[in-house]
Amino acid sequence: MNDPNKRICIAVAAHKPYPMPSDSIYMPMQVGKALHPDVDLGEEFVPDNTGDNISDKNASYSELTALYWMWKNCDADYKGLVHYRRHFATQNISRRFFKRDRFQRIATENDFRFILSGNKSQGPCDIVLPHKRHYYIETVYSHYSHTFDGKQFDVLREILLEMQPEYVRAFDILMQSTSAHIYNMFVMSRERFDEYCAWMFPIIEELIRRIPPEIYDAFGARYPGRVSERLLDIWLETTDYNYRELNVCSPEPVDWMRKGTGFLMAKFAGKKYEKSF
Repeated sequence: MNDPNKRICIAVAAHKPYPMPSDSIYMPMQVGKALHPDVDLGEEFVPDNTGDNISDKNASYSELTALYWMWKNCDADYKGLVHYRRHFATQNISRRFFKRDRFQRIATENDFRFILSGNKSQGPCDIVLPHKRHYYIETVYSHYSHTFDGKQFDVLREILLEMQPEYVRAFDILMQSTSAHIYNMFVMSRERFDEYCAWMFPIIEELIRRIPPEIYDAFGARYPGRVSERLLDIWLETTDYNYRELNVCSPEPVDWMRKGTGFLMAKFAGKKYEKSF
């Protein structure tokens, strides 16, 4: 299962024991292994502190340490990243809606082969993303500034203006949009995957230099991973690469009431997020 050189290889980022998809395209990966050498998730998991890695930055980079590992150490034709509690959903309607076992609702190799190769109505593509997250009553910028520290986006724009000015227009468009591709979930051809990582990581590194994660508490210090989620649409808008979308599913029930309450409390009561939902 943990062969990084197969045709499609999707890392499943996890920091604790958790059931994994059975399809061979998925490679369980233990993130933050360098920070927690005493935690052993078993032989099924590839630790992110092997090969060329940034495992020791996991406290702030979150799942980006898995993304970096895939960039530097995986030679599969198509590479991807998902999370142990968040996966792409299968396109098979009967499985997606009627299977009691939630792991049977997760996209398989056949799902990805079909969407990547195209069909009669759609040609082939080399990028698969989750459907956009819609905020409706918030822009991407206002939602982030209500829930976290909006200064991070302000500094990000300054960095783009200095390092990648051709991406500033896409940044401004995204900030005023009410939807975005988030979660740091995608499957891409090796060429696109590596190109995106080579563009994104230097920007995040500069952001960390200007806003040290240490000024926040442990939850706030994870901001580089959150900010990076919004960089994907900026890259896509500027490069104009073609992509397809899949639904997202979770192996466990999602507390939508709790998530919705947190969203509304942030907007109307000024209560910033203090933990993940």
